[in-house]
Amino acid sequence: MLFLLYCLLYQQGCSITIPTVPVDPPIFICSLCFLTITHKYYPLAFYTALIGYLAYAIYKIFDANGVIDWITLHDEESLVQTMKAEKPWIEEAREFFGLLICWIVVLINWVYLKRRAGNN
Repeated sequence: MLFLLYCLLYQQGCSITIPTVPVDPPIFICSLCFLTITHKYYPLAFYTALIGYLAYAIYKIFDANGVIDWITLHDEESLVQTMKAEKPWIEEAREFFGLLICWIVVLINWVYLKRRAGNN
């Protein structure tokens, strides 16, 4: 329980420094993975993550420097060429794929816990 409290407090601190993201996605997904490891199923947390990550990923697709911009205007430049934030369309595309990975992980954890809860 202290771990979750820490995550919530950390997220509140990050929401001040990162105005575009209300919670810090890595900390939130870590707390959901911790819940999965400890076999604690809180559907609201998982639904919030699934909807939130998917909505933000969709936003990243249609953003001004988003995935569509990266594909159509910049000839799908390599996302791994350099890790400097010189080109915003590359950073937005990286964030999109990171959010997609987070969404898949949360979905796997949710399915696992839901099946486990149904068996008990």
